Amino acid sequence: MKLKVNNFNLKDTVTCGQIFRFEEEVDNSYTVILSDRVINIKLVGNELVVKSSDENNLEKVIRNYFDLDYDYEIINKELLKIDSSNKSIIDSCKGLKMINEPIFETIISYIISSNNRVPQIKKALDNISKTYGKKVVFNNKEYYLFPSLEEISNCDINTLRNCKVGFRDKYIYEFINKVKNNEFDINRIIEMNSEDALEYLKTLNGVGDKVASCILLFAYHRFDVFPIDTWVKKYMKDKYNIEGVNKIQDFVYKKYRNYSGIVIQYMFHYKRNKN
Repeated sequence: MKLKVNNFNLKDTVTCGQIFRFEEEVDNSYTVILSDRVINIKLVGNELVVKSSDENNLEKVIRNYFDLDYDYEIINKELLKIDSSNKSIIDSCKGLKMINEPIFETIISYIISSNNRVPQIKKALDNISKTYGKKVVFNNKEYYLFPSLEEISNCDINTLRNCKVGFRDKYIYEFINKVKNNEFDINRIIEMNSEDALEYLKTLNGVGDKVASCILLFAYHRFDVFPIDTWVKKYMKDKYNIEGVNKIQDFVYKKYRNYSGIVIQYMFHYKRNKN
């Protein structure tokens, strides 16, 4: 499938820390494991060339996952109106999109992410998928989709521990069982305001402010919440001489409001690549 796009930077979108389960191929394409299929995607000029293990509704799936129909140029113009000194970071992130990740997978991914590095997170997610998920053969390689609730509902802590999730095994086990037993409703969050959603997510063991913010930003498209990581702290210290998570959050939200999550992602991407 070929799909024309405007203002889309595939490399930055895939590699900026939003997606854990992807591979960069020798031809500069990317193989990404989605919730229900595996895709290989490459940007050639202003066209996306996409191959998939499942061609059904492929254009719709790609448009949704990569947020292709959301106009980031309008947001970027608003960000420049708020603070024109951010032109360098906005220009450096031109074409960067915010992924629409599957909710169930994202919550488990970010529970695993706490005090963990990206390669370890990816390995743990791959192990969970290989243990509980569906095998897909694509381009002569075996891949495993992340399991659905039904597929992983009878998991046990020992098997999860063997998936190398560390001390988070009990948190993942508790979360899965809460969803299975209707004690936690991941879809209820869609109707909540962001403040209530953050508090609701934090009722889960293993989910604090940063993890809850990541979940809302990447799985629920909530741009008024945002995680503060090391690169953002460095950016805020260098540019504004502001330190401390609470002070950074107050400053960013008062200034950028509903665009806070996007500008934070830009700061993160800019600072990480500049260094």
